[in-house]
Order: sequence, then structure tokens, then C-alpha cells
Amino acid sequence: MKSAHDTADDEYTDAPSLSDQKVAGHRNAEREGKRDAAGYPKSRRGKSKDGRNVGRRRGTRERIQQVGNNDPASPQEEQEEHKTKTPRLPKRATAVLLGFCGTGCSGMQIQPNLRTIEGVLFDALVRAGAVSQDNADDPVKVGLGRAARTDAGVHAAGNLVSMKLITTIPGIKDWVGHVNSFLPPEIRVWGKVRVQNSFNARTSCDSRKYTYFFPTYLLLPPKPNTALARTLQSRSDLPTAQDASMESTPSDPHVFWNFPNIESTTPEEDLARKRTWRVGTDMVECLKTAAKRFEGTHNFHNFTVGREYSDRSNQRHMITIQVSDPAVYGDTEWISVLFHGQSFMLHQRKMMSALVLSCRTGTPSQIIDELYGPRMVMVPKMPALGLLLEYPIFETYNKRVTANNEKLKDSADPDYRPEIDFEVHREAIDDFKQKYIYDNMRNTEDRCGIFDAWIRYVDSYEGNDLTYLNQRGIIPSAAVIKKSVKRPCAFREKKRFDITSLADIKQEGPLSIEDEAADEENEEEGLSKGKLDEMEG
Repeated sequence: MKSAHDTADDEYTDAPSLSDQKVAGHRNAEREGKRDAAGYPKSRRGKSKDGRNVGRRRGTRERIQQVGNNDPASPQEEQEEHKTKTPRLPKRATAVLLGFCGTGCSGMQIQPNLRTIEGVLFDALVRAGAVSQDNADDPVKVGLGRAARTDAGVHAAGNLVSMKLITTIPGIKDWVGHVNSFLPPEIRVWGKVRVQNSFNARTSCDSRKYTYFFPTYLLLPPKPNTALARTLQSRSDLPTAQDASMESTPSDPHVFWNFPNIESTTPEEDLARKRTWRVGTDMVECLKTAAKRFEGTHNFHNFTVGREYSDRSNQRHMITIQVSDPAVYGDTEWISVLFHGQSFMLHQRKMMSALVLSCRTGTPSQIIDELYGPRMVMVPKMPALGLLLEYPIFETYNKRVTANNEKLKDSADPDYRPEIDFEVHREAIDDFKQKYIYDNMRNTEDRCGIFDAWIRYVDSYEGNDLTYLNQRGIIPSAAVIKKSVKRPCAFREKKRFDITSLADIKQEGPLSIEDEAADEENEEEGLSKGKLDEMEG
């Protein structure tokens, strides 16, 4: 006997057939002209009923009439059509656990005319028979939702999407392996879990874990005589609370830069030397101290876009921030920072940027607290290449289903619901991360030096937007952004630093600082609050 909450799960759908495809085309033709500008069906609220479905059971298919013949199909034709239909298959509320390398995709969420993770996955589910042809034209029909949205090029060792799926496909014993056979190797399904009807991938998620990887040479101070170095030098006569971890003062260059004719070296020569540099324990401790400032509940309005200080959605809770020990891969030393938070705002890479830029310039860690205040400043985004979604966590949901399961006799009960647990797939996930994420990330950096290009771009900035990077740890008035007031020499983000594909980076060519106006990123301009909510995770 089925419980009340399972009733809606037992929805049936026909397996794909030629006649089904004709019916879908017939329906689409009928509805053409009844859609709004966005392509969604227009509401019929307030309009008179046209009586099309009078006396018919909901979900019954319409008869297909012969082209050019207004007479209904003959009884014999109806019988033949009925014989060709396959049995209707039940759909279940299902959570799909997956991982992916985001290179070459325009983010997680489905977007028209763009290759996205969800788009590739949904297409594979349709071809595998887990989504019927009736629902193949619109993921909304099966209630597609996601636990975490990722930006273009960002990777995920674990993420979760939920929808109504056909979980028992005729003739298929290994559902996961069958679906994976329709996916490219850089996108993998780890497993599927039957979930409660009330399950919502985003709102049922308690927290998420992200890791950011970057070469330790980003912690080197600016090269002497760069624009940012001159800005720091000009403010060096102010009262200072310089962090003890700094190996230099503005008037005494860091040992890495302290040799004759350093200003005449090329970026390529500098990068070769940077990759042989190894970070000291004092600088790692500086990074850990600053990272602890993120823990707890704070107003993160300066670490996203399009949010006013008074917006309540800026309040986010970071559970833990962990800085790993550095490790050498090839010639380059890398370090990672793990962020475990309840939720993250759009462009969370700004948090990493604040950590790195404050440590490398000797700015006291108290600047992080200053950035939670009402004054708005410009915090650049770190490159997308280093960001990885580890996995979402469903602790509250798991406790609920465990409590329900304890009341049942065994797992064969139709009301039984397993916990959502990525750790049972740990071995497969770790192998995937190494082959498709870590190796790809390091190879891209080795061949293109994207992190070095980013830090040189930051160091070339000559305006006042970054003057909060100073030895006093306060935000000067020159760095404050005022609404509707145009700033001279405003810092501009570069779209190229959102690219993670090696081929796309090469196509961009060498970074041209002078060409920033043609390459600046303005995607945050004009985003509505609802759109921002949708883009966060």
C-alpha cells in the first residue's frame, strides 16, 4: 500500500515512439502563437474555455489526423496506433549525484543556445530513456532543480540535480552506467537516490564546500615600479600596522625582487623565476589568519555584485575556512583554501582575492572586517580556473529520512528513502578529480600562466579603487564607491580571467592592458534581484 506522499510519484509516461513524436509536433503547432515573448505559454486565466478537452481524461493523447484529410482516423488506424505504443513507465522523484569538468561549458544551469552541464546531462537522460519524449522538449516538465549553480568554466567534484525520472528502464540493469554511456567523459553521474516528493535540491541543501587552488607565487608582493607598487610606496609614510609576515617594506624590496636591473626583466623571465619560488611558513600563517576572518555570519555585499549594503540576503554564514599546506606539482608550488558555508553569493572568488591581495601587500587582516561595513569598494575576482565545487551537504534532509526509515521494517518498503551521501563514491570522485580537474588546471596554468597574467593585470592598475590595500588596514575615502558617481580610472574586470579552456585562452592571445575597454566585463550591470538569487548557490 502506498503512502499519501508517494501518490504523486507514481506518474506514468509513455516510452518514446514515432507516433508520440508526431503528437508532440501536432501539439506544438497548435500552441504556436499562444506563447509570450520569452517562449512560455500564455496564461488562459480569465479566458473562455474552448471545450477542446470536454469529456476526455487528462493526459489522454489526441488522435492524429492524416495530413490534408479533415476526417478522423479510421478505427483500424487507431487500433494499429494503439499496438505501436509501449507501456507507460513510472516516474520517481530522484536526486542525481554528478561531477564534471566545467571547461567548455557556459556554467551549470541550462541556457538557450549554449552548452551547459545541465543541458548535456538532460540530453543524455532523454537519449537513455530516463526522460520520456513527451518531456524531452522542456526540463521544467520534470521539475529540474540543482543544489549549487556554478559559473562558466567552474568544475565540480560533486553536485546534485533533482527531477522526476524513469528509474527503471526496460532491459537496463545498470541505470548509472547506461546514462554515463551517453555522457562525455568529463561529465559523470556518480549515482541516483530516490527522494521525498517535498525534496528541493537548492532549499534542502544545508551547506556547500568549495576549494580554490592557486600557485603560491601570487603571494609575492608587486614587482617594483609597477602601478600598485608605487601606490603602496606613496602611502608608506602613513602610520603603519604592517603584518609581521612581510619580508620587506615599501622602501626595501622583497628578496625575490632585490637584484640589479629587476625592472628590465620580461614577464616570461619573471614567471620562470616565480615558479621556482617557495612560500614561507610565515606567509602561510598570514593567509590562515586572514581566512579566519571569514568564519561566522557577515554582510558579504562587497564580495558580490548588484547588492546594496541593506539587502538582507547579503548575510551569509561561513562554517569553516581551511588553508592547506603548500605542495609542489611539476615546477610550481600550489596551495588551496577550502570554504565550507551555508550558501555562497555570485562571484565568491572575490573572497579569495581579498585574502591573496591583502597578504601580498602587507595589509592587516582586519581589512576583511572593514569590508563587511557599509562602505562599498571594488574587490577583483580571482581567475575562474582555480575554483572547484567539492559537494553540497544535506544533513537536515538525511536526518529526516533516517528518522522515517527507522519506523519501517526494511529498505524494501516503498516509503524507504536513502540518505544523500557523496562519500560512498569517494574513490571514483578522487580519480575523476585528478584526471579531469587537477591535471587540467595545472596543465592550463603551466602552458598559459593565467594566474600570472591576472596578478600582473592587478599590479598595473593606477587608480584609487585598490587603495584599501594599505598597511593601516582601513578603507580610505578615495577607495569608496558612491552610487551613480562615475569614478576616474575605475578598475575593470577582464572576461579572459573567467575562461578555463586552454584552447579559448590561446585564442584570446596575449593580455593587452591597453585594450581593457574592449575586454571589460559588465555582466553584473542591470541584474535584477530575482536574477541574482537564481545565479547564487
